[in-house]
Amino acid sequence: MKLEQLRISQFRQFREPLAIDGFGPGLNLICGPNESGKSTLVRAIRAAFFERHSSGTLTDLRPWGDSGAAPEVELRFTHADRQWQLNKRFLQRKRCDLTVDGQRFNGDEAEEQLATMLGFNVATRGASKAEHWGIPGLLWIEQGMGQELGEAVSHAGDHLKSVLGASLGEVTSSGGDDVTRQVRAQLDELLTGTGKPRGDYKLSGERITALEEELQTLDQRVAAYRQQVDRLGELRQQQSRDEADRPWEALRVQQQYAEHKYAEVQRQAEEQQRDLQALEQVRNHRQIVLEQLRSHDEQANDLQQRQGRCRQLQQQLEQLAGQQAKLVAAQDAALAAYQQAQQQERQARQQARHHALERERQQLLKQQQQSELNLEQARQLQNELVTQQQALAAVRIDDQQLARLEQLHNQLRELDIRQHSIATRLRYELLPGQQLSLDQQPLSGSNELLLLQETQLDIAGIGKLIITPGGQDLATLARKTEHTRDQQQALLEQLRVSSLDEAREQLQLARTQAAAIQANRKLLSSHAPAGIEALEQDAAGIVARLAELEQELDTLGEPLGAAAVDTAPVDTALAEQILQQAAAQLQQREAATSKHNERIIGLRQNLASAEEECRLLQARLADPRRQQQQQKLNDNLLTLRAEEARLDQQSKDRAARITSARPDILEQDIQRYRSSAVQLEHSFSQRREELIALQARLQGEGADGLEEQRASLATELESEHRRYHQLDRRARALMLLHDLLSEKRQQLTRRLQAPLQKHLDHYLQLLFPQATLEVDENLMPGRLSRHGQEAGEFEALSFGAREQMGLISRLAYADLLREAGRPTLIILDDALVHSDQPRLGQMKRILFDAAQRHQVLLFSCHPDKWRDMGVPVRELEGLKTAGAEG
Repeated sequence: MKLEQLRISQFRQFREPLAIDGFGPGLNLICGPNESGKSTLVRAIRAAFFERHSSGTLTDLRPWGDSGAAPEVELRFTHADRQWQLNKRFLQRKRCDLTVDGQRFNGDEAEEQLATMLGFNVATRGASKAEHWGIPGLLWIEQGMGQELGEAVSHAGDHLKSVLGASLGEVTSSGGDDVTRQVRAQLDELLTGTGKPRGDYKLSGERITALEEELQTLDQRVAAYRQQVDRLGELRQQQSRDEADRPWEALRVQQQYAEHKYAEVQRQAEEQQRDLQALEQVRNHRQIVLEQLRSHDEQANDLQQRQGRCRQLQQQLEQLAGQQAKLVAAQDAALAAYQQAQQQERQARQQARHHALERERQQLLKQQQQSELNLEQARQLQNELVTQQQALAAVRIDDQQLARLEQLHNQLRELDIRQHSIATRLRYELLPGQQLSLDQQPLSGSNELLLLQETQLDIAGIGKLIITPGGQDLATLARKTEHTRDQQQALLEQLRVSSLDEAREQLQLARTQAAAIQANRKLLSSHAPAGIEALEQDAAGIVARLAELEQELDTLGEPLGAAAVDTAPVDTALAEQILQQAAAQLQQREAATSKHNERIIGLRQNLASAEEECRLLQARLADPRRQQQQQKLNDNLLTLRAEEARLDQQSKDRAARITSARPDILEQDIQRYRSSAVQLEHSFSQRREELIALQARLQGEGADGLEEQRASLATELESEHRRYHQLDRRARALMLLHDLLSEKRQQLTRRLQAPLQKHLDHYLQLLFPQATLEVDENLMPGRLSRHGQEAGEFEALSFGAREQMGLISRLAYADLLREAGRPTLIILDDALVHSDQPRLGQMKRILFDAAQRHQVLLFSCHPDKWRDMGVPVRELEGLKTAGAEG
């Protein structure tokens, strides 16, 4: 039989699949440290053959803690020139599949095929046991069981006898002659069946034992008396020395010194903890300053990017300026409907704003009442943080509102550019003293005007001219401009700013204030984590917002259309929808502006916005307050870094002093000195008591008569020894005669055991030249006779020798089975671990010789001991890694 591949999955420690292939026909070394899984692999092979797949008691095969695992083993091997493959799964989705050269067997049939092939019995219920294992139980040595041979041979006896082809039972039951029976009867009078004395022989031995014990007791009493006298002298010397030296007092002085040093180390540890906390606060403060400085640097980088963008837009605008062309499209407009819808939308928006402000004011009044109750105990917040929060609460602009305002501003700029690009230009040059009237406004001299709407030019003494500019597109642009300007003004009033620049400055101020508040909060949190600034912020925000609401409500007055405040507001969305519909009808009659013009307008708008943003950003960067703030931050950073370095060095120095003082060893010294002093005082007291007791015992006990009693007892013991030797010589003579008669009978048995004995002798000569190992009627190794040494039974050998003889015997059984055509896979789990170096070298020769005829799987945790076996050592950890990568 030759194993080719082993694969296991969810089996004990192997939760993931592990496959091992490439097994050689001879010796295979698999090595790994303890608990790496060697015995688990052996257990997997045993389970694949011995255990019933349907058994529900094999829970030990699962990985620990995985109750849902299904342990699985797959084996591929060859036997009798046929290819065998076995797949067996336990506990979950149980199955057993066996394929032999394409012929498939399943379940119990497959397990019976394996039992017949290998020579073992399938357990009828529960887990398999040693009595079921048969020949594999003999050839597969479990860890630490190499010396236990008797039970394995017994369970494999029937299979071995079938191979020998001899009926040893007939030899055992054949009758002996009368002389043997008579010798046995006389021997039985003196010895039991196990070779122990009986009758007078036994009584004589027991009498000798009793006399020897009595004599030994007397000897012990004499020796004890002498020892006590010696002990008394030693105790007196030790007691005198301790009374003079008093060593415990010196130990207590050392204890006090160690306690003083330990207290000093504890004090330094407390100081170290305080410095570490201060160091952490300084590091947090430094990080905040660094973040603020980083924000300043980002603004400078932003300015450079925006300036580059301006230059790029200027270049694009110069390229497109020469390509500008006018496109005029005339459209009729439903101006009256649009103006009416526009007026309604304004009224709805103002009314909705009024109602929203009033509702917000009522809610804030309620919040103010509750806030005033809570602020009774919250007036200790720092003045700087309160000022910043109130300033932030006064700013009502956010990014979305600013984006909307910028959008309206850009739309107005675009509309203005478009109006100027298509407006009618009126250039006049009047003679001195002459004038004209344009819409009742006098004109004189020379100039150029842009006419955006129908205009009347009066000429004195001649009449008037009605000038209607470039079609209807100007009217559309004028309406759009008016509507957009109204939206912009409404949003400016809502935000309480006069211009886009003021809105930007307020939003930037809000961001700066927010950053400053965040920095102050971090600092306050690092020094006072349980601060109450949230109450102050809410109260200040409510007061500021109420004031704004009151002022805004006063500014708005009554809603347009004389609508009452307490009435429901007009639906703004509906009004906007009507306005959008009117605008859509109006826009259907408007011509689209040239795409080229739109690009020019867009570029001009973007350029103007970019230049304005650069101007504002440059102004902020040049602001002396910002430069002062940055200088202050840099000064703070230098101060914090110096403080951090000082605290860090001070902490390191103190930590080194604490470490060098070894507080743990000081604690041990205190305990050691204290315990030693107590122990010495206790020993001093105990020794004094022992002295008193020993003196009293020696005074009351004498050795009178002990020597005479011993001489009488020794004479009696000598007489009993002579009688015992006579019975012993008779017993040994009868035993010798019985052995000679049994030897003749054993010769017949040896003829039947000759095949096994031949293989035993082959291996035994490699270990013990000229030695013999007998085999009893049950095919068990018996007496070992070595040249020049006394013979001994197998069970009487040392542990290591029994392990060696056990392996030799198993190899001999394997040779016998191989000659009979039976499979002979040999598995050794940490075998020969009790062999010394010379014996191990000889056993390696034996194992290498056996590997020429059998496949051997040797598992070991000592790879260095097997590197001279001529085969590679396969590391189990490497096999695991290869399996994981695969």
